[in-house]
Amino acid sequence: MKSKINLFLFDFSVLSIFRRGSKNIFIFFVFTLLIFLLSSVLFISNSIKSELDTTLNALPDITVQRLQAGRAINMPLSRLNKLLAIDGVNAVIPRVWGYYYFANAGANFSVVGIDQFEDQYRDLYTKLCDKFNFDKLKKDSGMLIGSGIDQMLKNNFYQGYFNFVKPDGSLAKVKIDGVFKADTALESNDVIVMPIKKVREIFGMKPDEAVDFVIKVANPSEIPNIARKITEIYPDTRVITKEDLKISYQNLFDYKGGLFLALFVISTFTFFMIIYDKASGVSSDEKREIGILKAVGWTIDDILKEKFYEAFVISFVSFITALCLSMFYVYFLNAPLLRNIFIGYSNLKPAFDLPFSFDFQTFAIIFFLTVPIYIAATIIPSWRVASMDADEVMR
Repeated sequence: MKSKINLFLFDFSVLSIFRRGSKNIFIFFVFTLLIFLLSSVLFISNSIKSELDTTLNALPDITVQRLQAGRAINMPLSRLNKLLAIDGVNAVIPRVWGYYYFANAGANFSVVGIDQFEDQYRDLYTKLCDKFNFDKLKKDSGMLIGSGIDQMLKNNFYQGYFNFVKPDGSLAKVKIDGVFKADTALESNDVIVMPIKKVREIFGMKPDEAVDFVIKVANPSEIPNIARKITEIYPDTRVITKEDLKISYQNLFDYKGGLFLALFVISTFTFFMIIYDKASGVSSDEKREIGILKAVGWTIDDILKEKFYEAFVISFVSFITALCLSMFYVYFLNAPLLRNIFIGYSNLKPAFDLPFSFDFQTFAIIFFLTVPIYIAATIIPSWRVASMDADEVMR
């Protein structure tokens, strides 16, 4: 069976690449750099978008906050019964939580209070209640911490406990009874979970107050109507639906994605400048080589195959190299510098590793916009020269 690939032509093409080493090295370097930059940003974008989608799907149907002078204040528990009486409301869960600033690390912790036998508004907290003994947490004055906080506390020499500073300046020493890791880093990386009573103590909250209410709705299509009724009953509240949060996060992500779009346009423009230069003509050395090959008996088909192999080796090896480098950069080095395009430069939350997310369709588009175009930009001018007489080419 005859091989579809002419190994002699392929070998000649590889040797031809090395004969023009300096020029091809430059093309390889620029080609690899552009694809590396684009694929790295795509990896980061896909990873964070995947995290956001998973996290947003876990959010409650409706969140109700009380406002005073445009700022959120604590919600009295006495309002709970009126909200439960609204048709279509399955459950109203008061939340006791807050942000605790850890000055040594310059990071904010999300401190959440839950009781084991109450209805939980997130699957994560339900799993924690099933896995850990909250009676022991109450007895030990203990807490559960996310994996990101665990690493941060160890870096700051906290082993087995943490001292919270209460509003009156006194310390609340809380034992670390467990470390957990959820399905998404954004959901659990900066979270501390402890009994509600302990959270009230740390933040100085009254026992008849909650930070806000979350509402579970039986029929998702009724969420806008229920949100309107809540606002009519309590005009001093701000009602936030899951859809509102999704739109807000999507707008933020689209804004960050606009920075990527600008980077993509610049990179693509640079690439096509190289392609234009490549397609505008063949160098005198390459013309002379084509003329010699025609003089010794090579056909136009042989010359075009040789040029195809040459362009394919350079472009495909560049593409694979860039893809491997970008995966290493994003998922092993955690994308220093570039990840800040999307998550910002603030260190108010513990750092988290980007989860692996590969969108085959996106990278197929990058492949077909780079490798075949480069091959075409190499073959077309070579075909023009190969169609001429050998003596005319060498002249």
